[in-house]
Amino acid sequence: MPTSILDRCEAHGLRMTDQRRIIARVLGDATDHPDVEEVHRRASALDAGISIATVYRTVKLFEETGIVEKHEFGDGRARYEAADRDHHDHLIDMHSGDVIEFVDPEIEELQARIAKRLGYDLKGHRLELYAVKRTSD
Repeated sequence: MPTSILDRCEAHGLRMTDQRRIIARVLGDATDHPDVEEVHRRASALDAGISIATVYRTVKLFEETGIVEKHEFGDGRARYEAADRDHHDHLIDMHSGDVIEFVDPEIEELQARIAKRLGYDLKGHRLELYAVKRTSD
């Protein structure tokens, strides 16, 4: 299986212009969950000729092809990450908008147990926790 976003684009037979390659690189290098405007800011730092419209079209193409996943964390912005990453869940800080990725074996086991109890085999899930930092215990 191709490892980078660019490799996955090529494996899907997408025509990769220089600007699409830059956008793929920006998304692949992201350690956060950038929205289109942030992808544009990062991409235009590498090529000032990349328009916001090009970024919107390219991100939409990558999403439709299953190369990136779209997340809507309740802040009115669609954010993106590579679709081929290892499974993880998200905790969203409602004040800062920070997105913290985590994996918890107990949650994973509980979800499978619930599905089994209801007569299903769990094939996947998406968990988003919305939280505010505690100020004291």
